[in-house]
Amino acid sequence: MTSEELDKAFQNAVKTVSEHTEPFPADVLLRLYAYYKRATNDDHLPTGGKPHISAFKTNALFQTRGLTSDEAKQLYIDVATKYFLYRK
Repeated sequence: MTSEELDKAFQNAVKTVSEHTEPFPADVLLRLYAYYKRATNDDHLPTGGKPHISAFKTNALFQTRGLTSDEAKQLYIDVATKYFLYRK
């Protein structure tokens, strides 16, 4: 997949996830969050809100620390695709 194709597939996956109205399971949501942040090179750590939620988000980001932007985009696409394929 070319870089342009990956970007387009990533944007489509982000749009699909953003438009989904039902709640995601927490583990899926955390993975999507962390991959999105890495894919978009957003290095800001979560702040505010509930401390335990910020801790989960920080941990999810920590687990993705070695990924490139393109790897994170592909993983985001994979998680979203798998979720929508296998959800009940």
